[in-house]
Parts: sequence; C-alpha cells; structure tokens
Amino acid sequence: MRKVWQVVIMGCHPTSMLGTKLILEEAGSLIVLGTFSDWEQGAAMVREERPELVLLDYCVPDEVIETILPGLKKEAPASHFVVMTDREGRELLLPLLKLGASGIISKGASPSQLLQLIEGLREGFLSMPLDWLEMGILPISATEDGDVLLKLTPTERFIMERIVQGITYDKIAAEIEVSRRSIDNYLRKIYVKLEVSTRAQAIEKYALYSRQVRPVYA
Repeated sequence: MRKVWQVVIMGCHPTSMLGTKLILEEAGSLIVLGTFSDWEQGAAMVREERPELVLLDYCVPDEVIETILPGLKKEAPASHFVVMTDREGRELLLPLLKLGASGIISKGASPSQLLQLIEGLREGFLSMPLDWLEMGILPISATEDGDVLLKLTPTERFIMERIVQGITYDKIAAEIEVSRRSIDNYLRKIYVKLEVSTRAQAIEKYALYSRQVRPVYA
C-alpha cells in the first residue's frame, strides 16, 4: 500500500492555502496536517510532526526565507521543503537548494504541475520547467560577483555562512570568540565588500554566488 505523505502548508494567504489543501487531499495519497499564516506555529508543527512535505511561501512577514529555511531543514532533515513563489523562480532555484529546499514552484502553476513535482520527490527526482534549462540554470554570469566575494576574509566568509544557515549573531560571536559588537563591525565591512546595504541583500548575494553548483535533474 502506498504511504500517505503528511503535509504542512505555511503561507501568507489563507484562501490560497485552502485551495492548495483541497488539491493535495484530492490526490488521495497526501494529508494536510495544517495550514499556517503564523510562521512560528507552522515551524512548531514541522518540528513536532516532521512531515514528508512542507510547502512554504517565499514571502515571509518581517523576515527572509533564506534565514528560516536552514533552521527548518535542521529540525526536520528528512522533510522535503518546496518554496512557492510569484517571482521568477529560476534565479532562486540554486540558492534555495543549497539552503535545504527540494524544489520551487510558481504560485500560478496548475494543480497537475504541483502534483507532478510532488510525485517526482516521491521517486527521488527534482522537477523544473524545461524553459529554465533553455535559458540556463544560472540567471546571470557569476564572475563579477564571485570576484567581489573573494574580497571577504576567511572570518567574514565564516560569518556569512553561519548567517545564511540562520545562526544568531550572539552564537556566531561565541563561536569565533569575539564580542557581539565585533560582529556588527564585521557586517559593516561585509556589506561594503558585497556592495549591499541590508542583511537580506547580503544573504541573497552570498547565497547566489558563494557556493558551487550541484547537479540538478529535470
């Protein structure tokens, strides 16, 4: 008998989540444990139940998903995390895969496309639109920005790696045996080198260009 996958949906729009819930449960082999607009409640459900599948809205209130996803993946390492976005997904695919996602899908995707992605995950495959392959997985050349990242010192790179993983500033300070204020000073230097002005921009740029591309299958 085929295993029924448990699913948690975390999003910003209750009506949209309800529609997704109905689509999944009509498939017969998926059961939705809950839909959550409150991200703390959703994360608590993921930690407690460790469902096979978590659907996440890319738009997180007052946060960036790049800081939330690594922590959730750490709490539920066997779960598949699929990010739902109304942005151009191609440019987000590789960074989110590196942070623990198992896939990304447009909010405008058809029910059959969503179910096909989930079916692929059941079989150990990642699905993506074919036109992403035609355009190339990386949206732009990483050479220029890669050169910028090379300007970071080993300590600065370590700090950014930990931030991308969702580690708090206080814990990072303890790990490298410096004060909390020193972390702020490091970050100011990092922002200048990455040519960004906010933490979210730094995370996005570092995630996009700091890691090697791993094989992806259509």
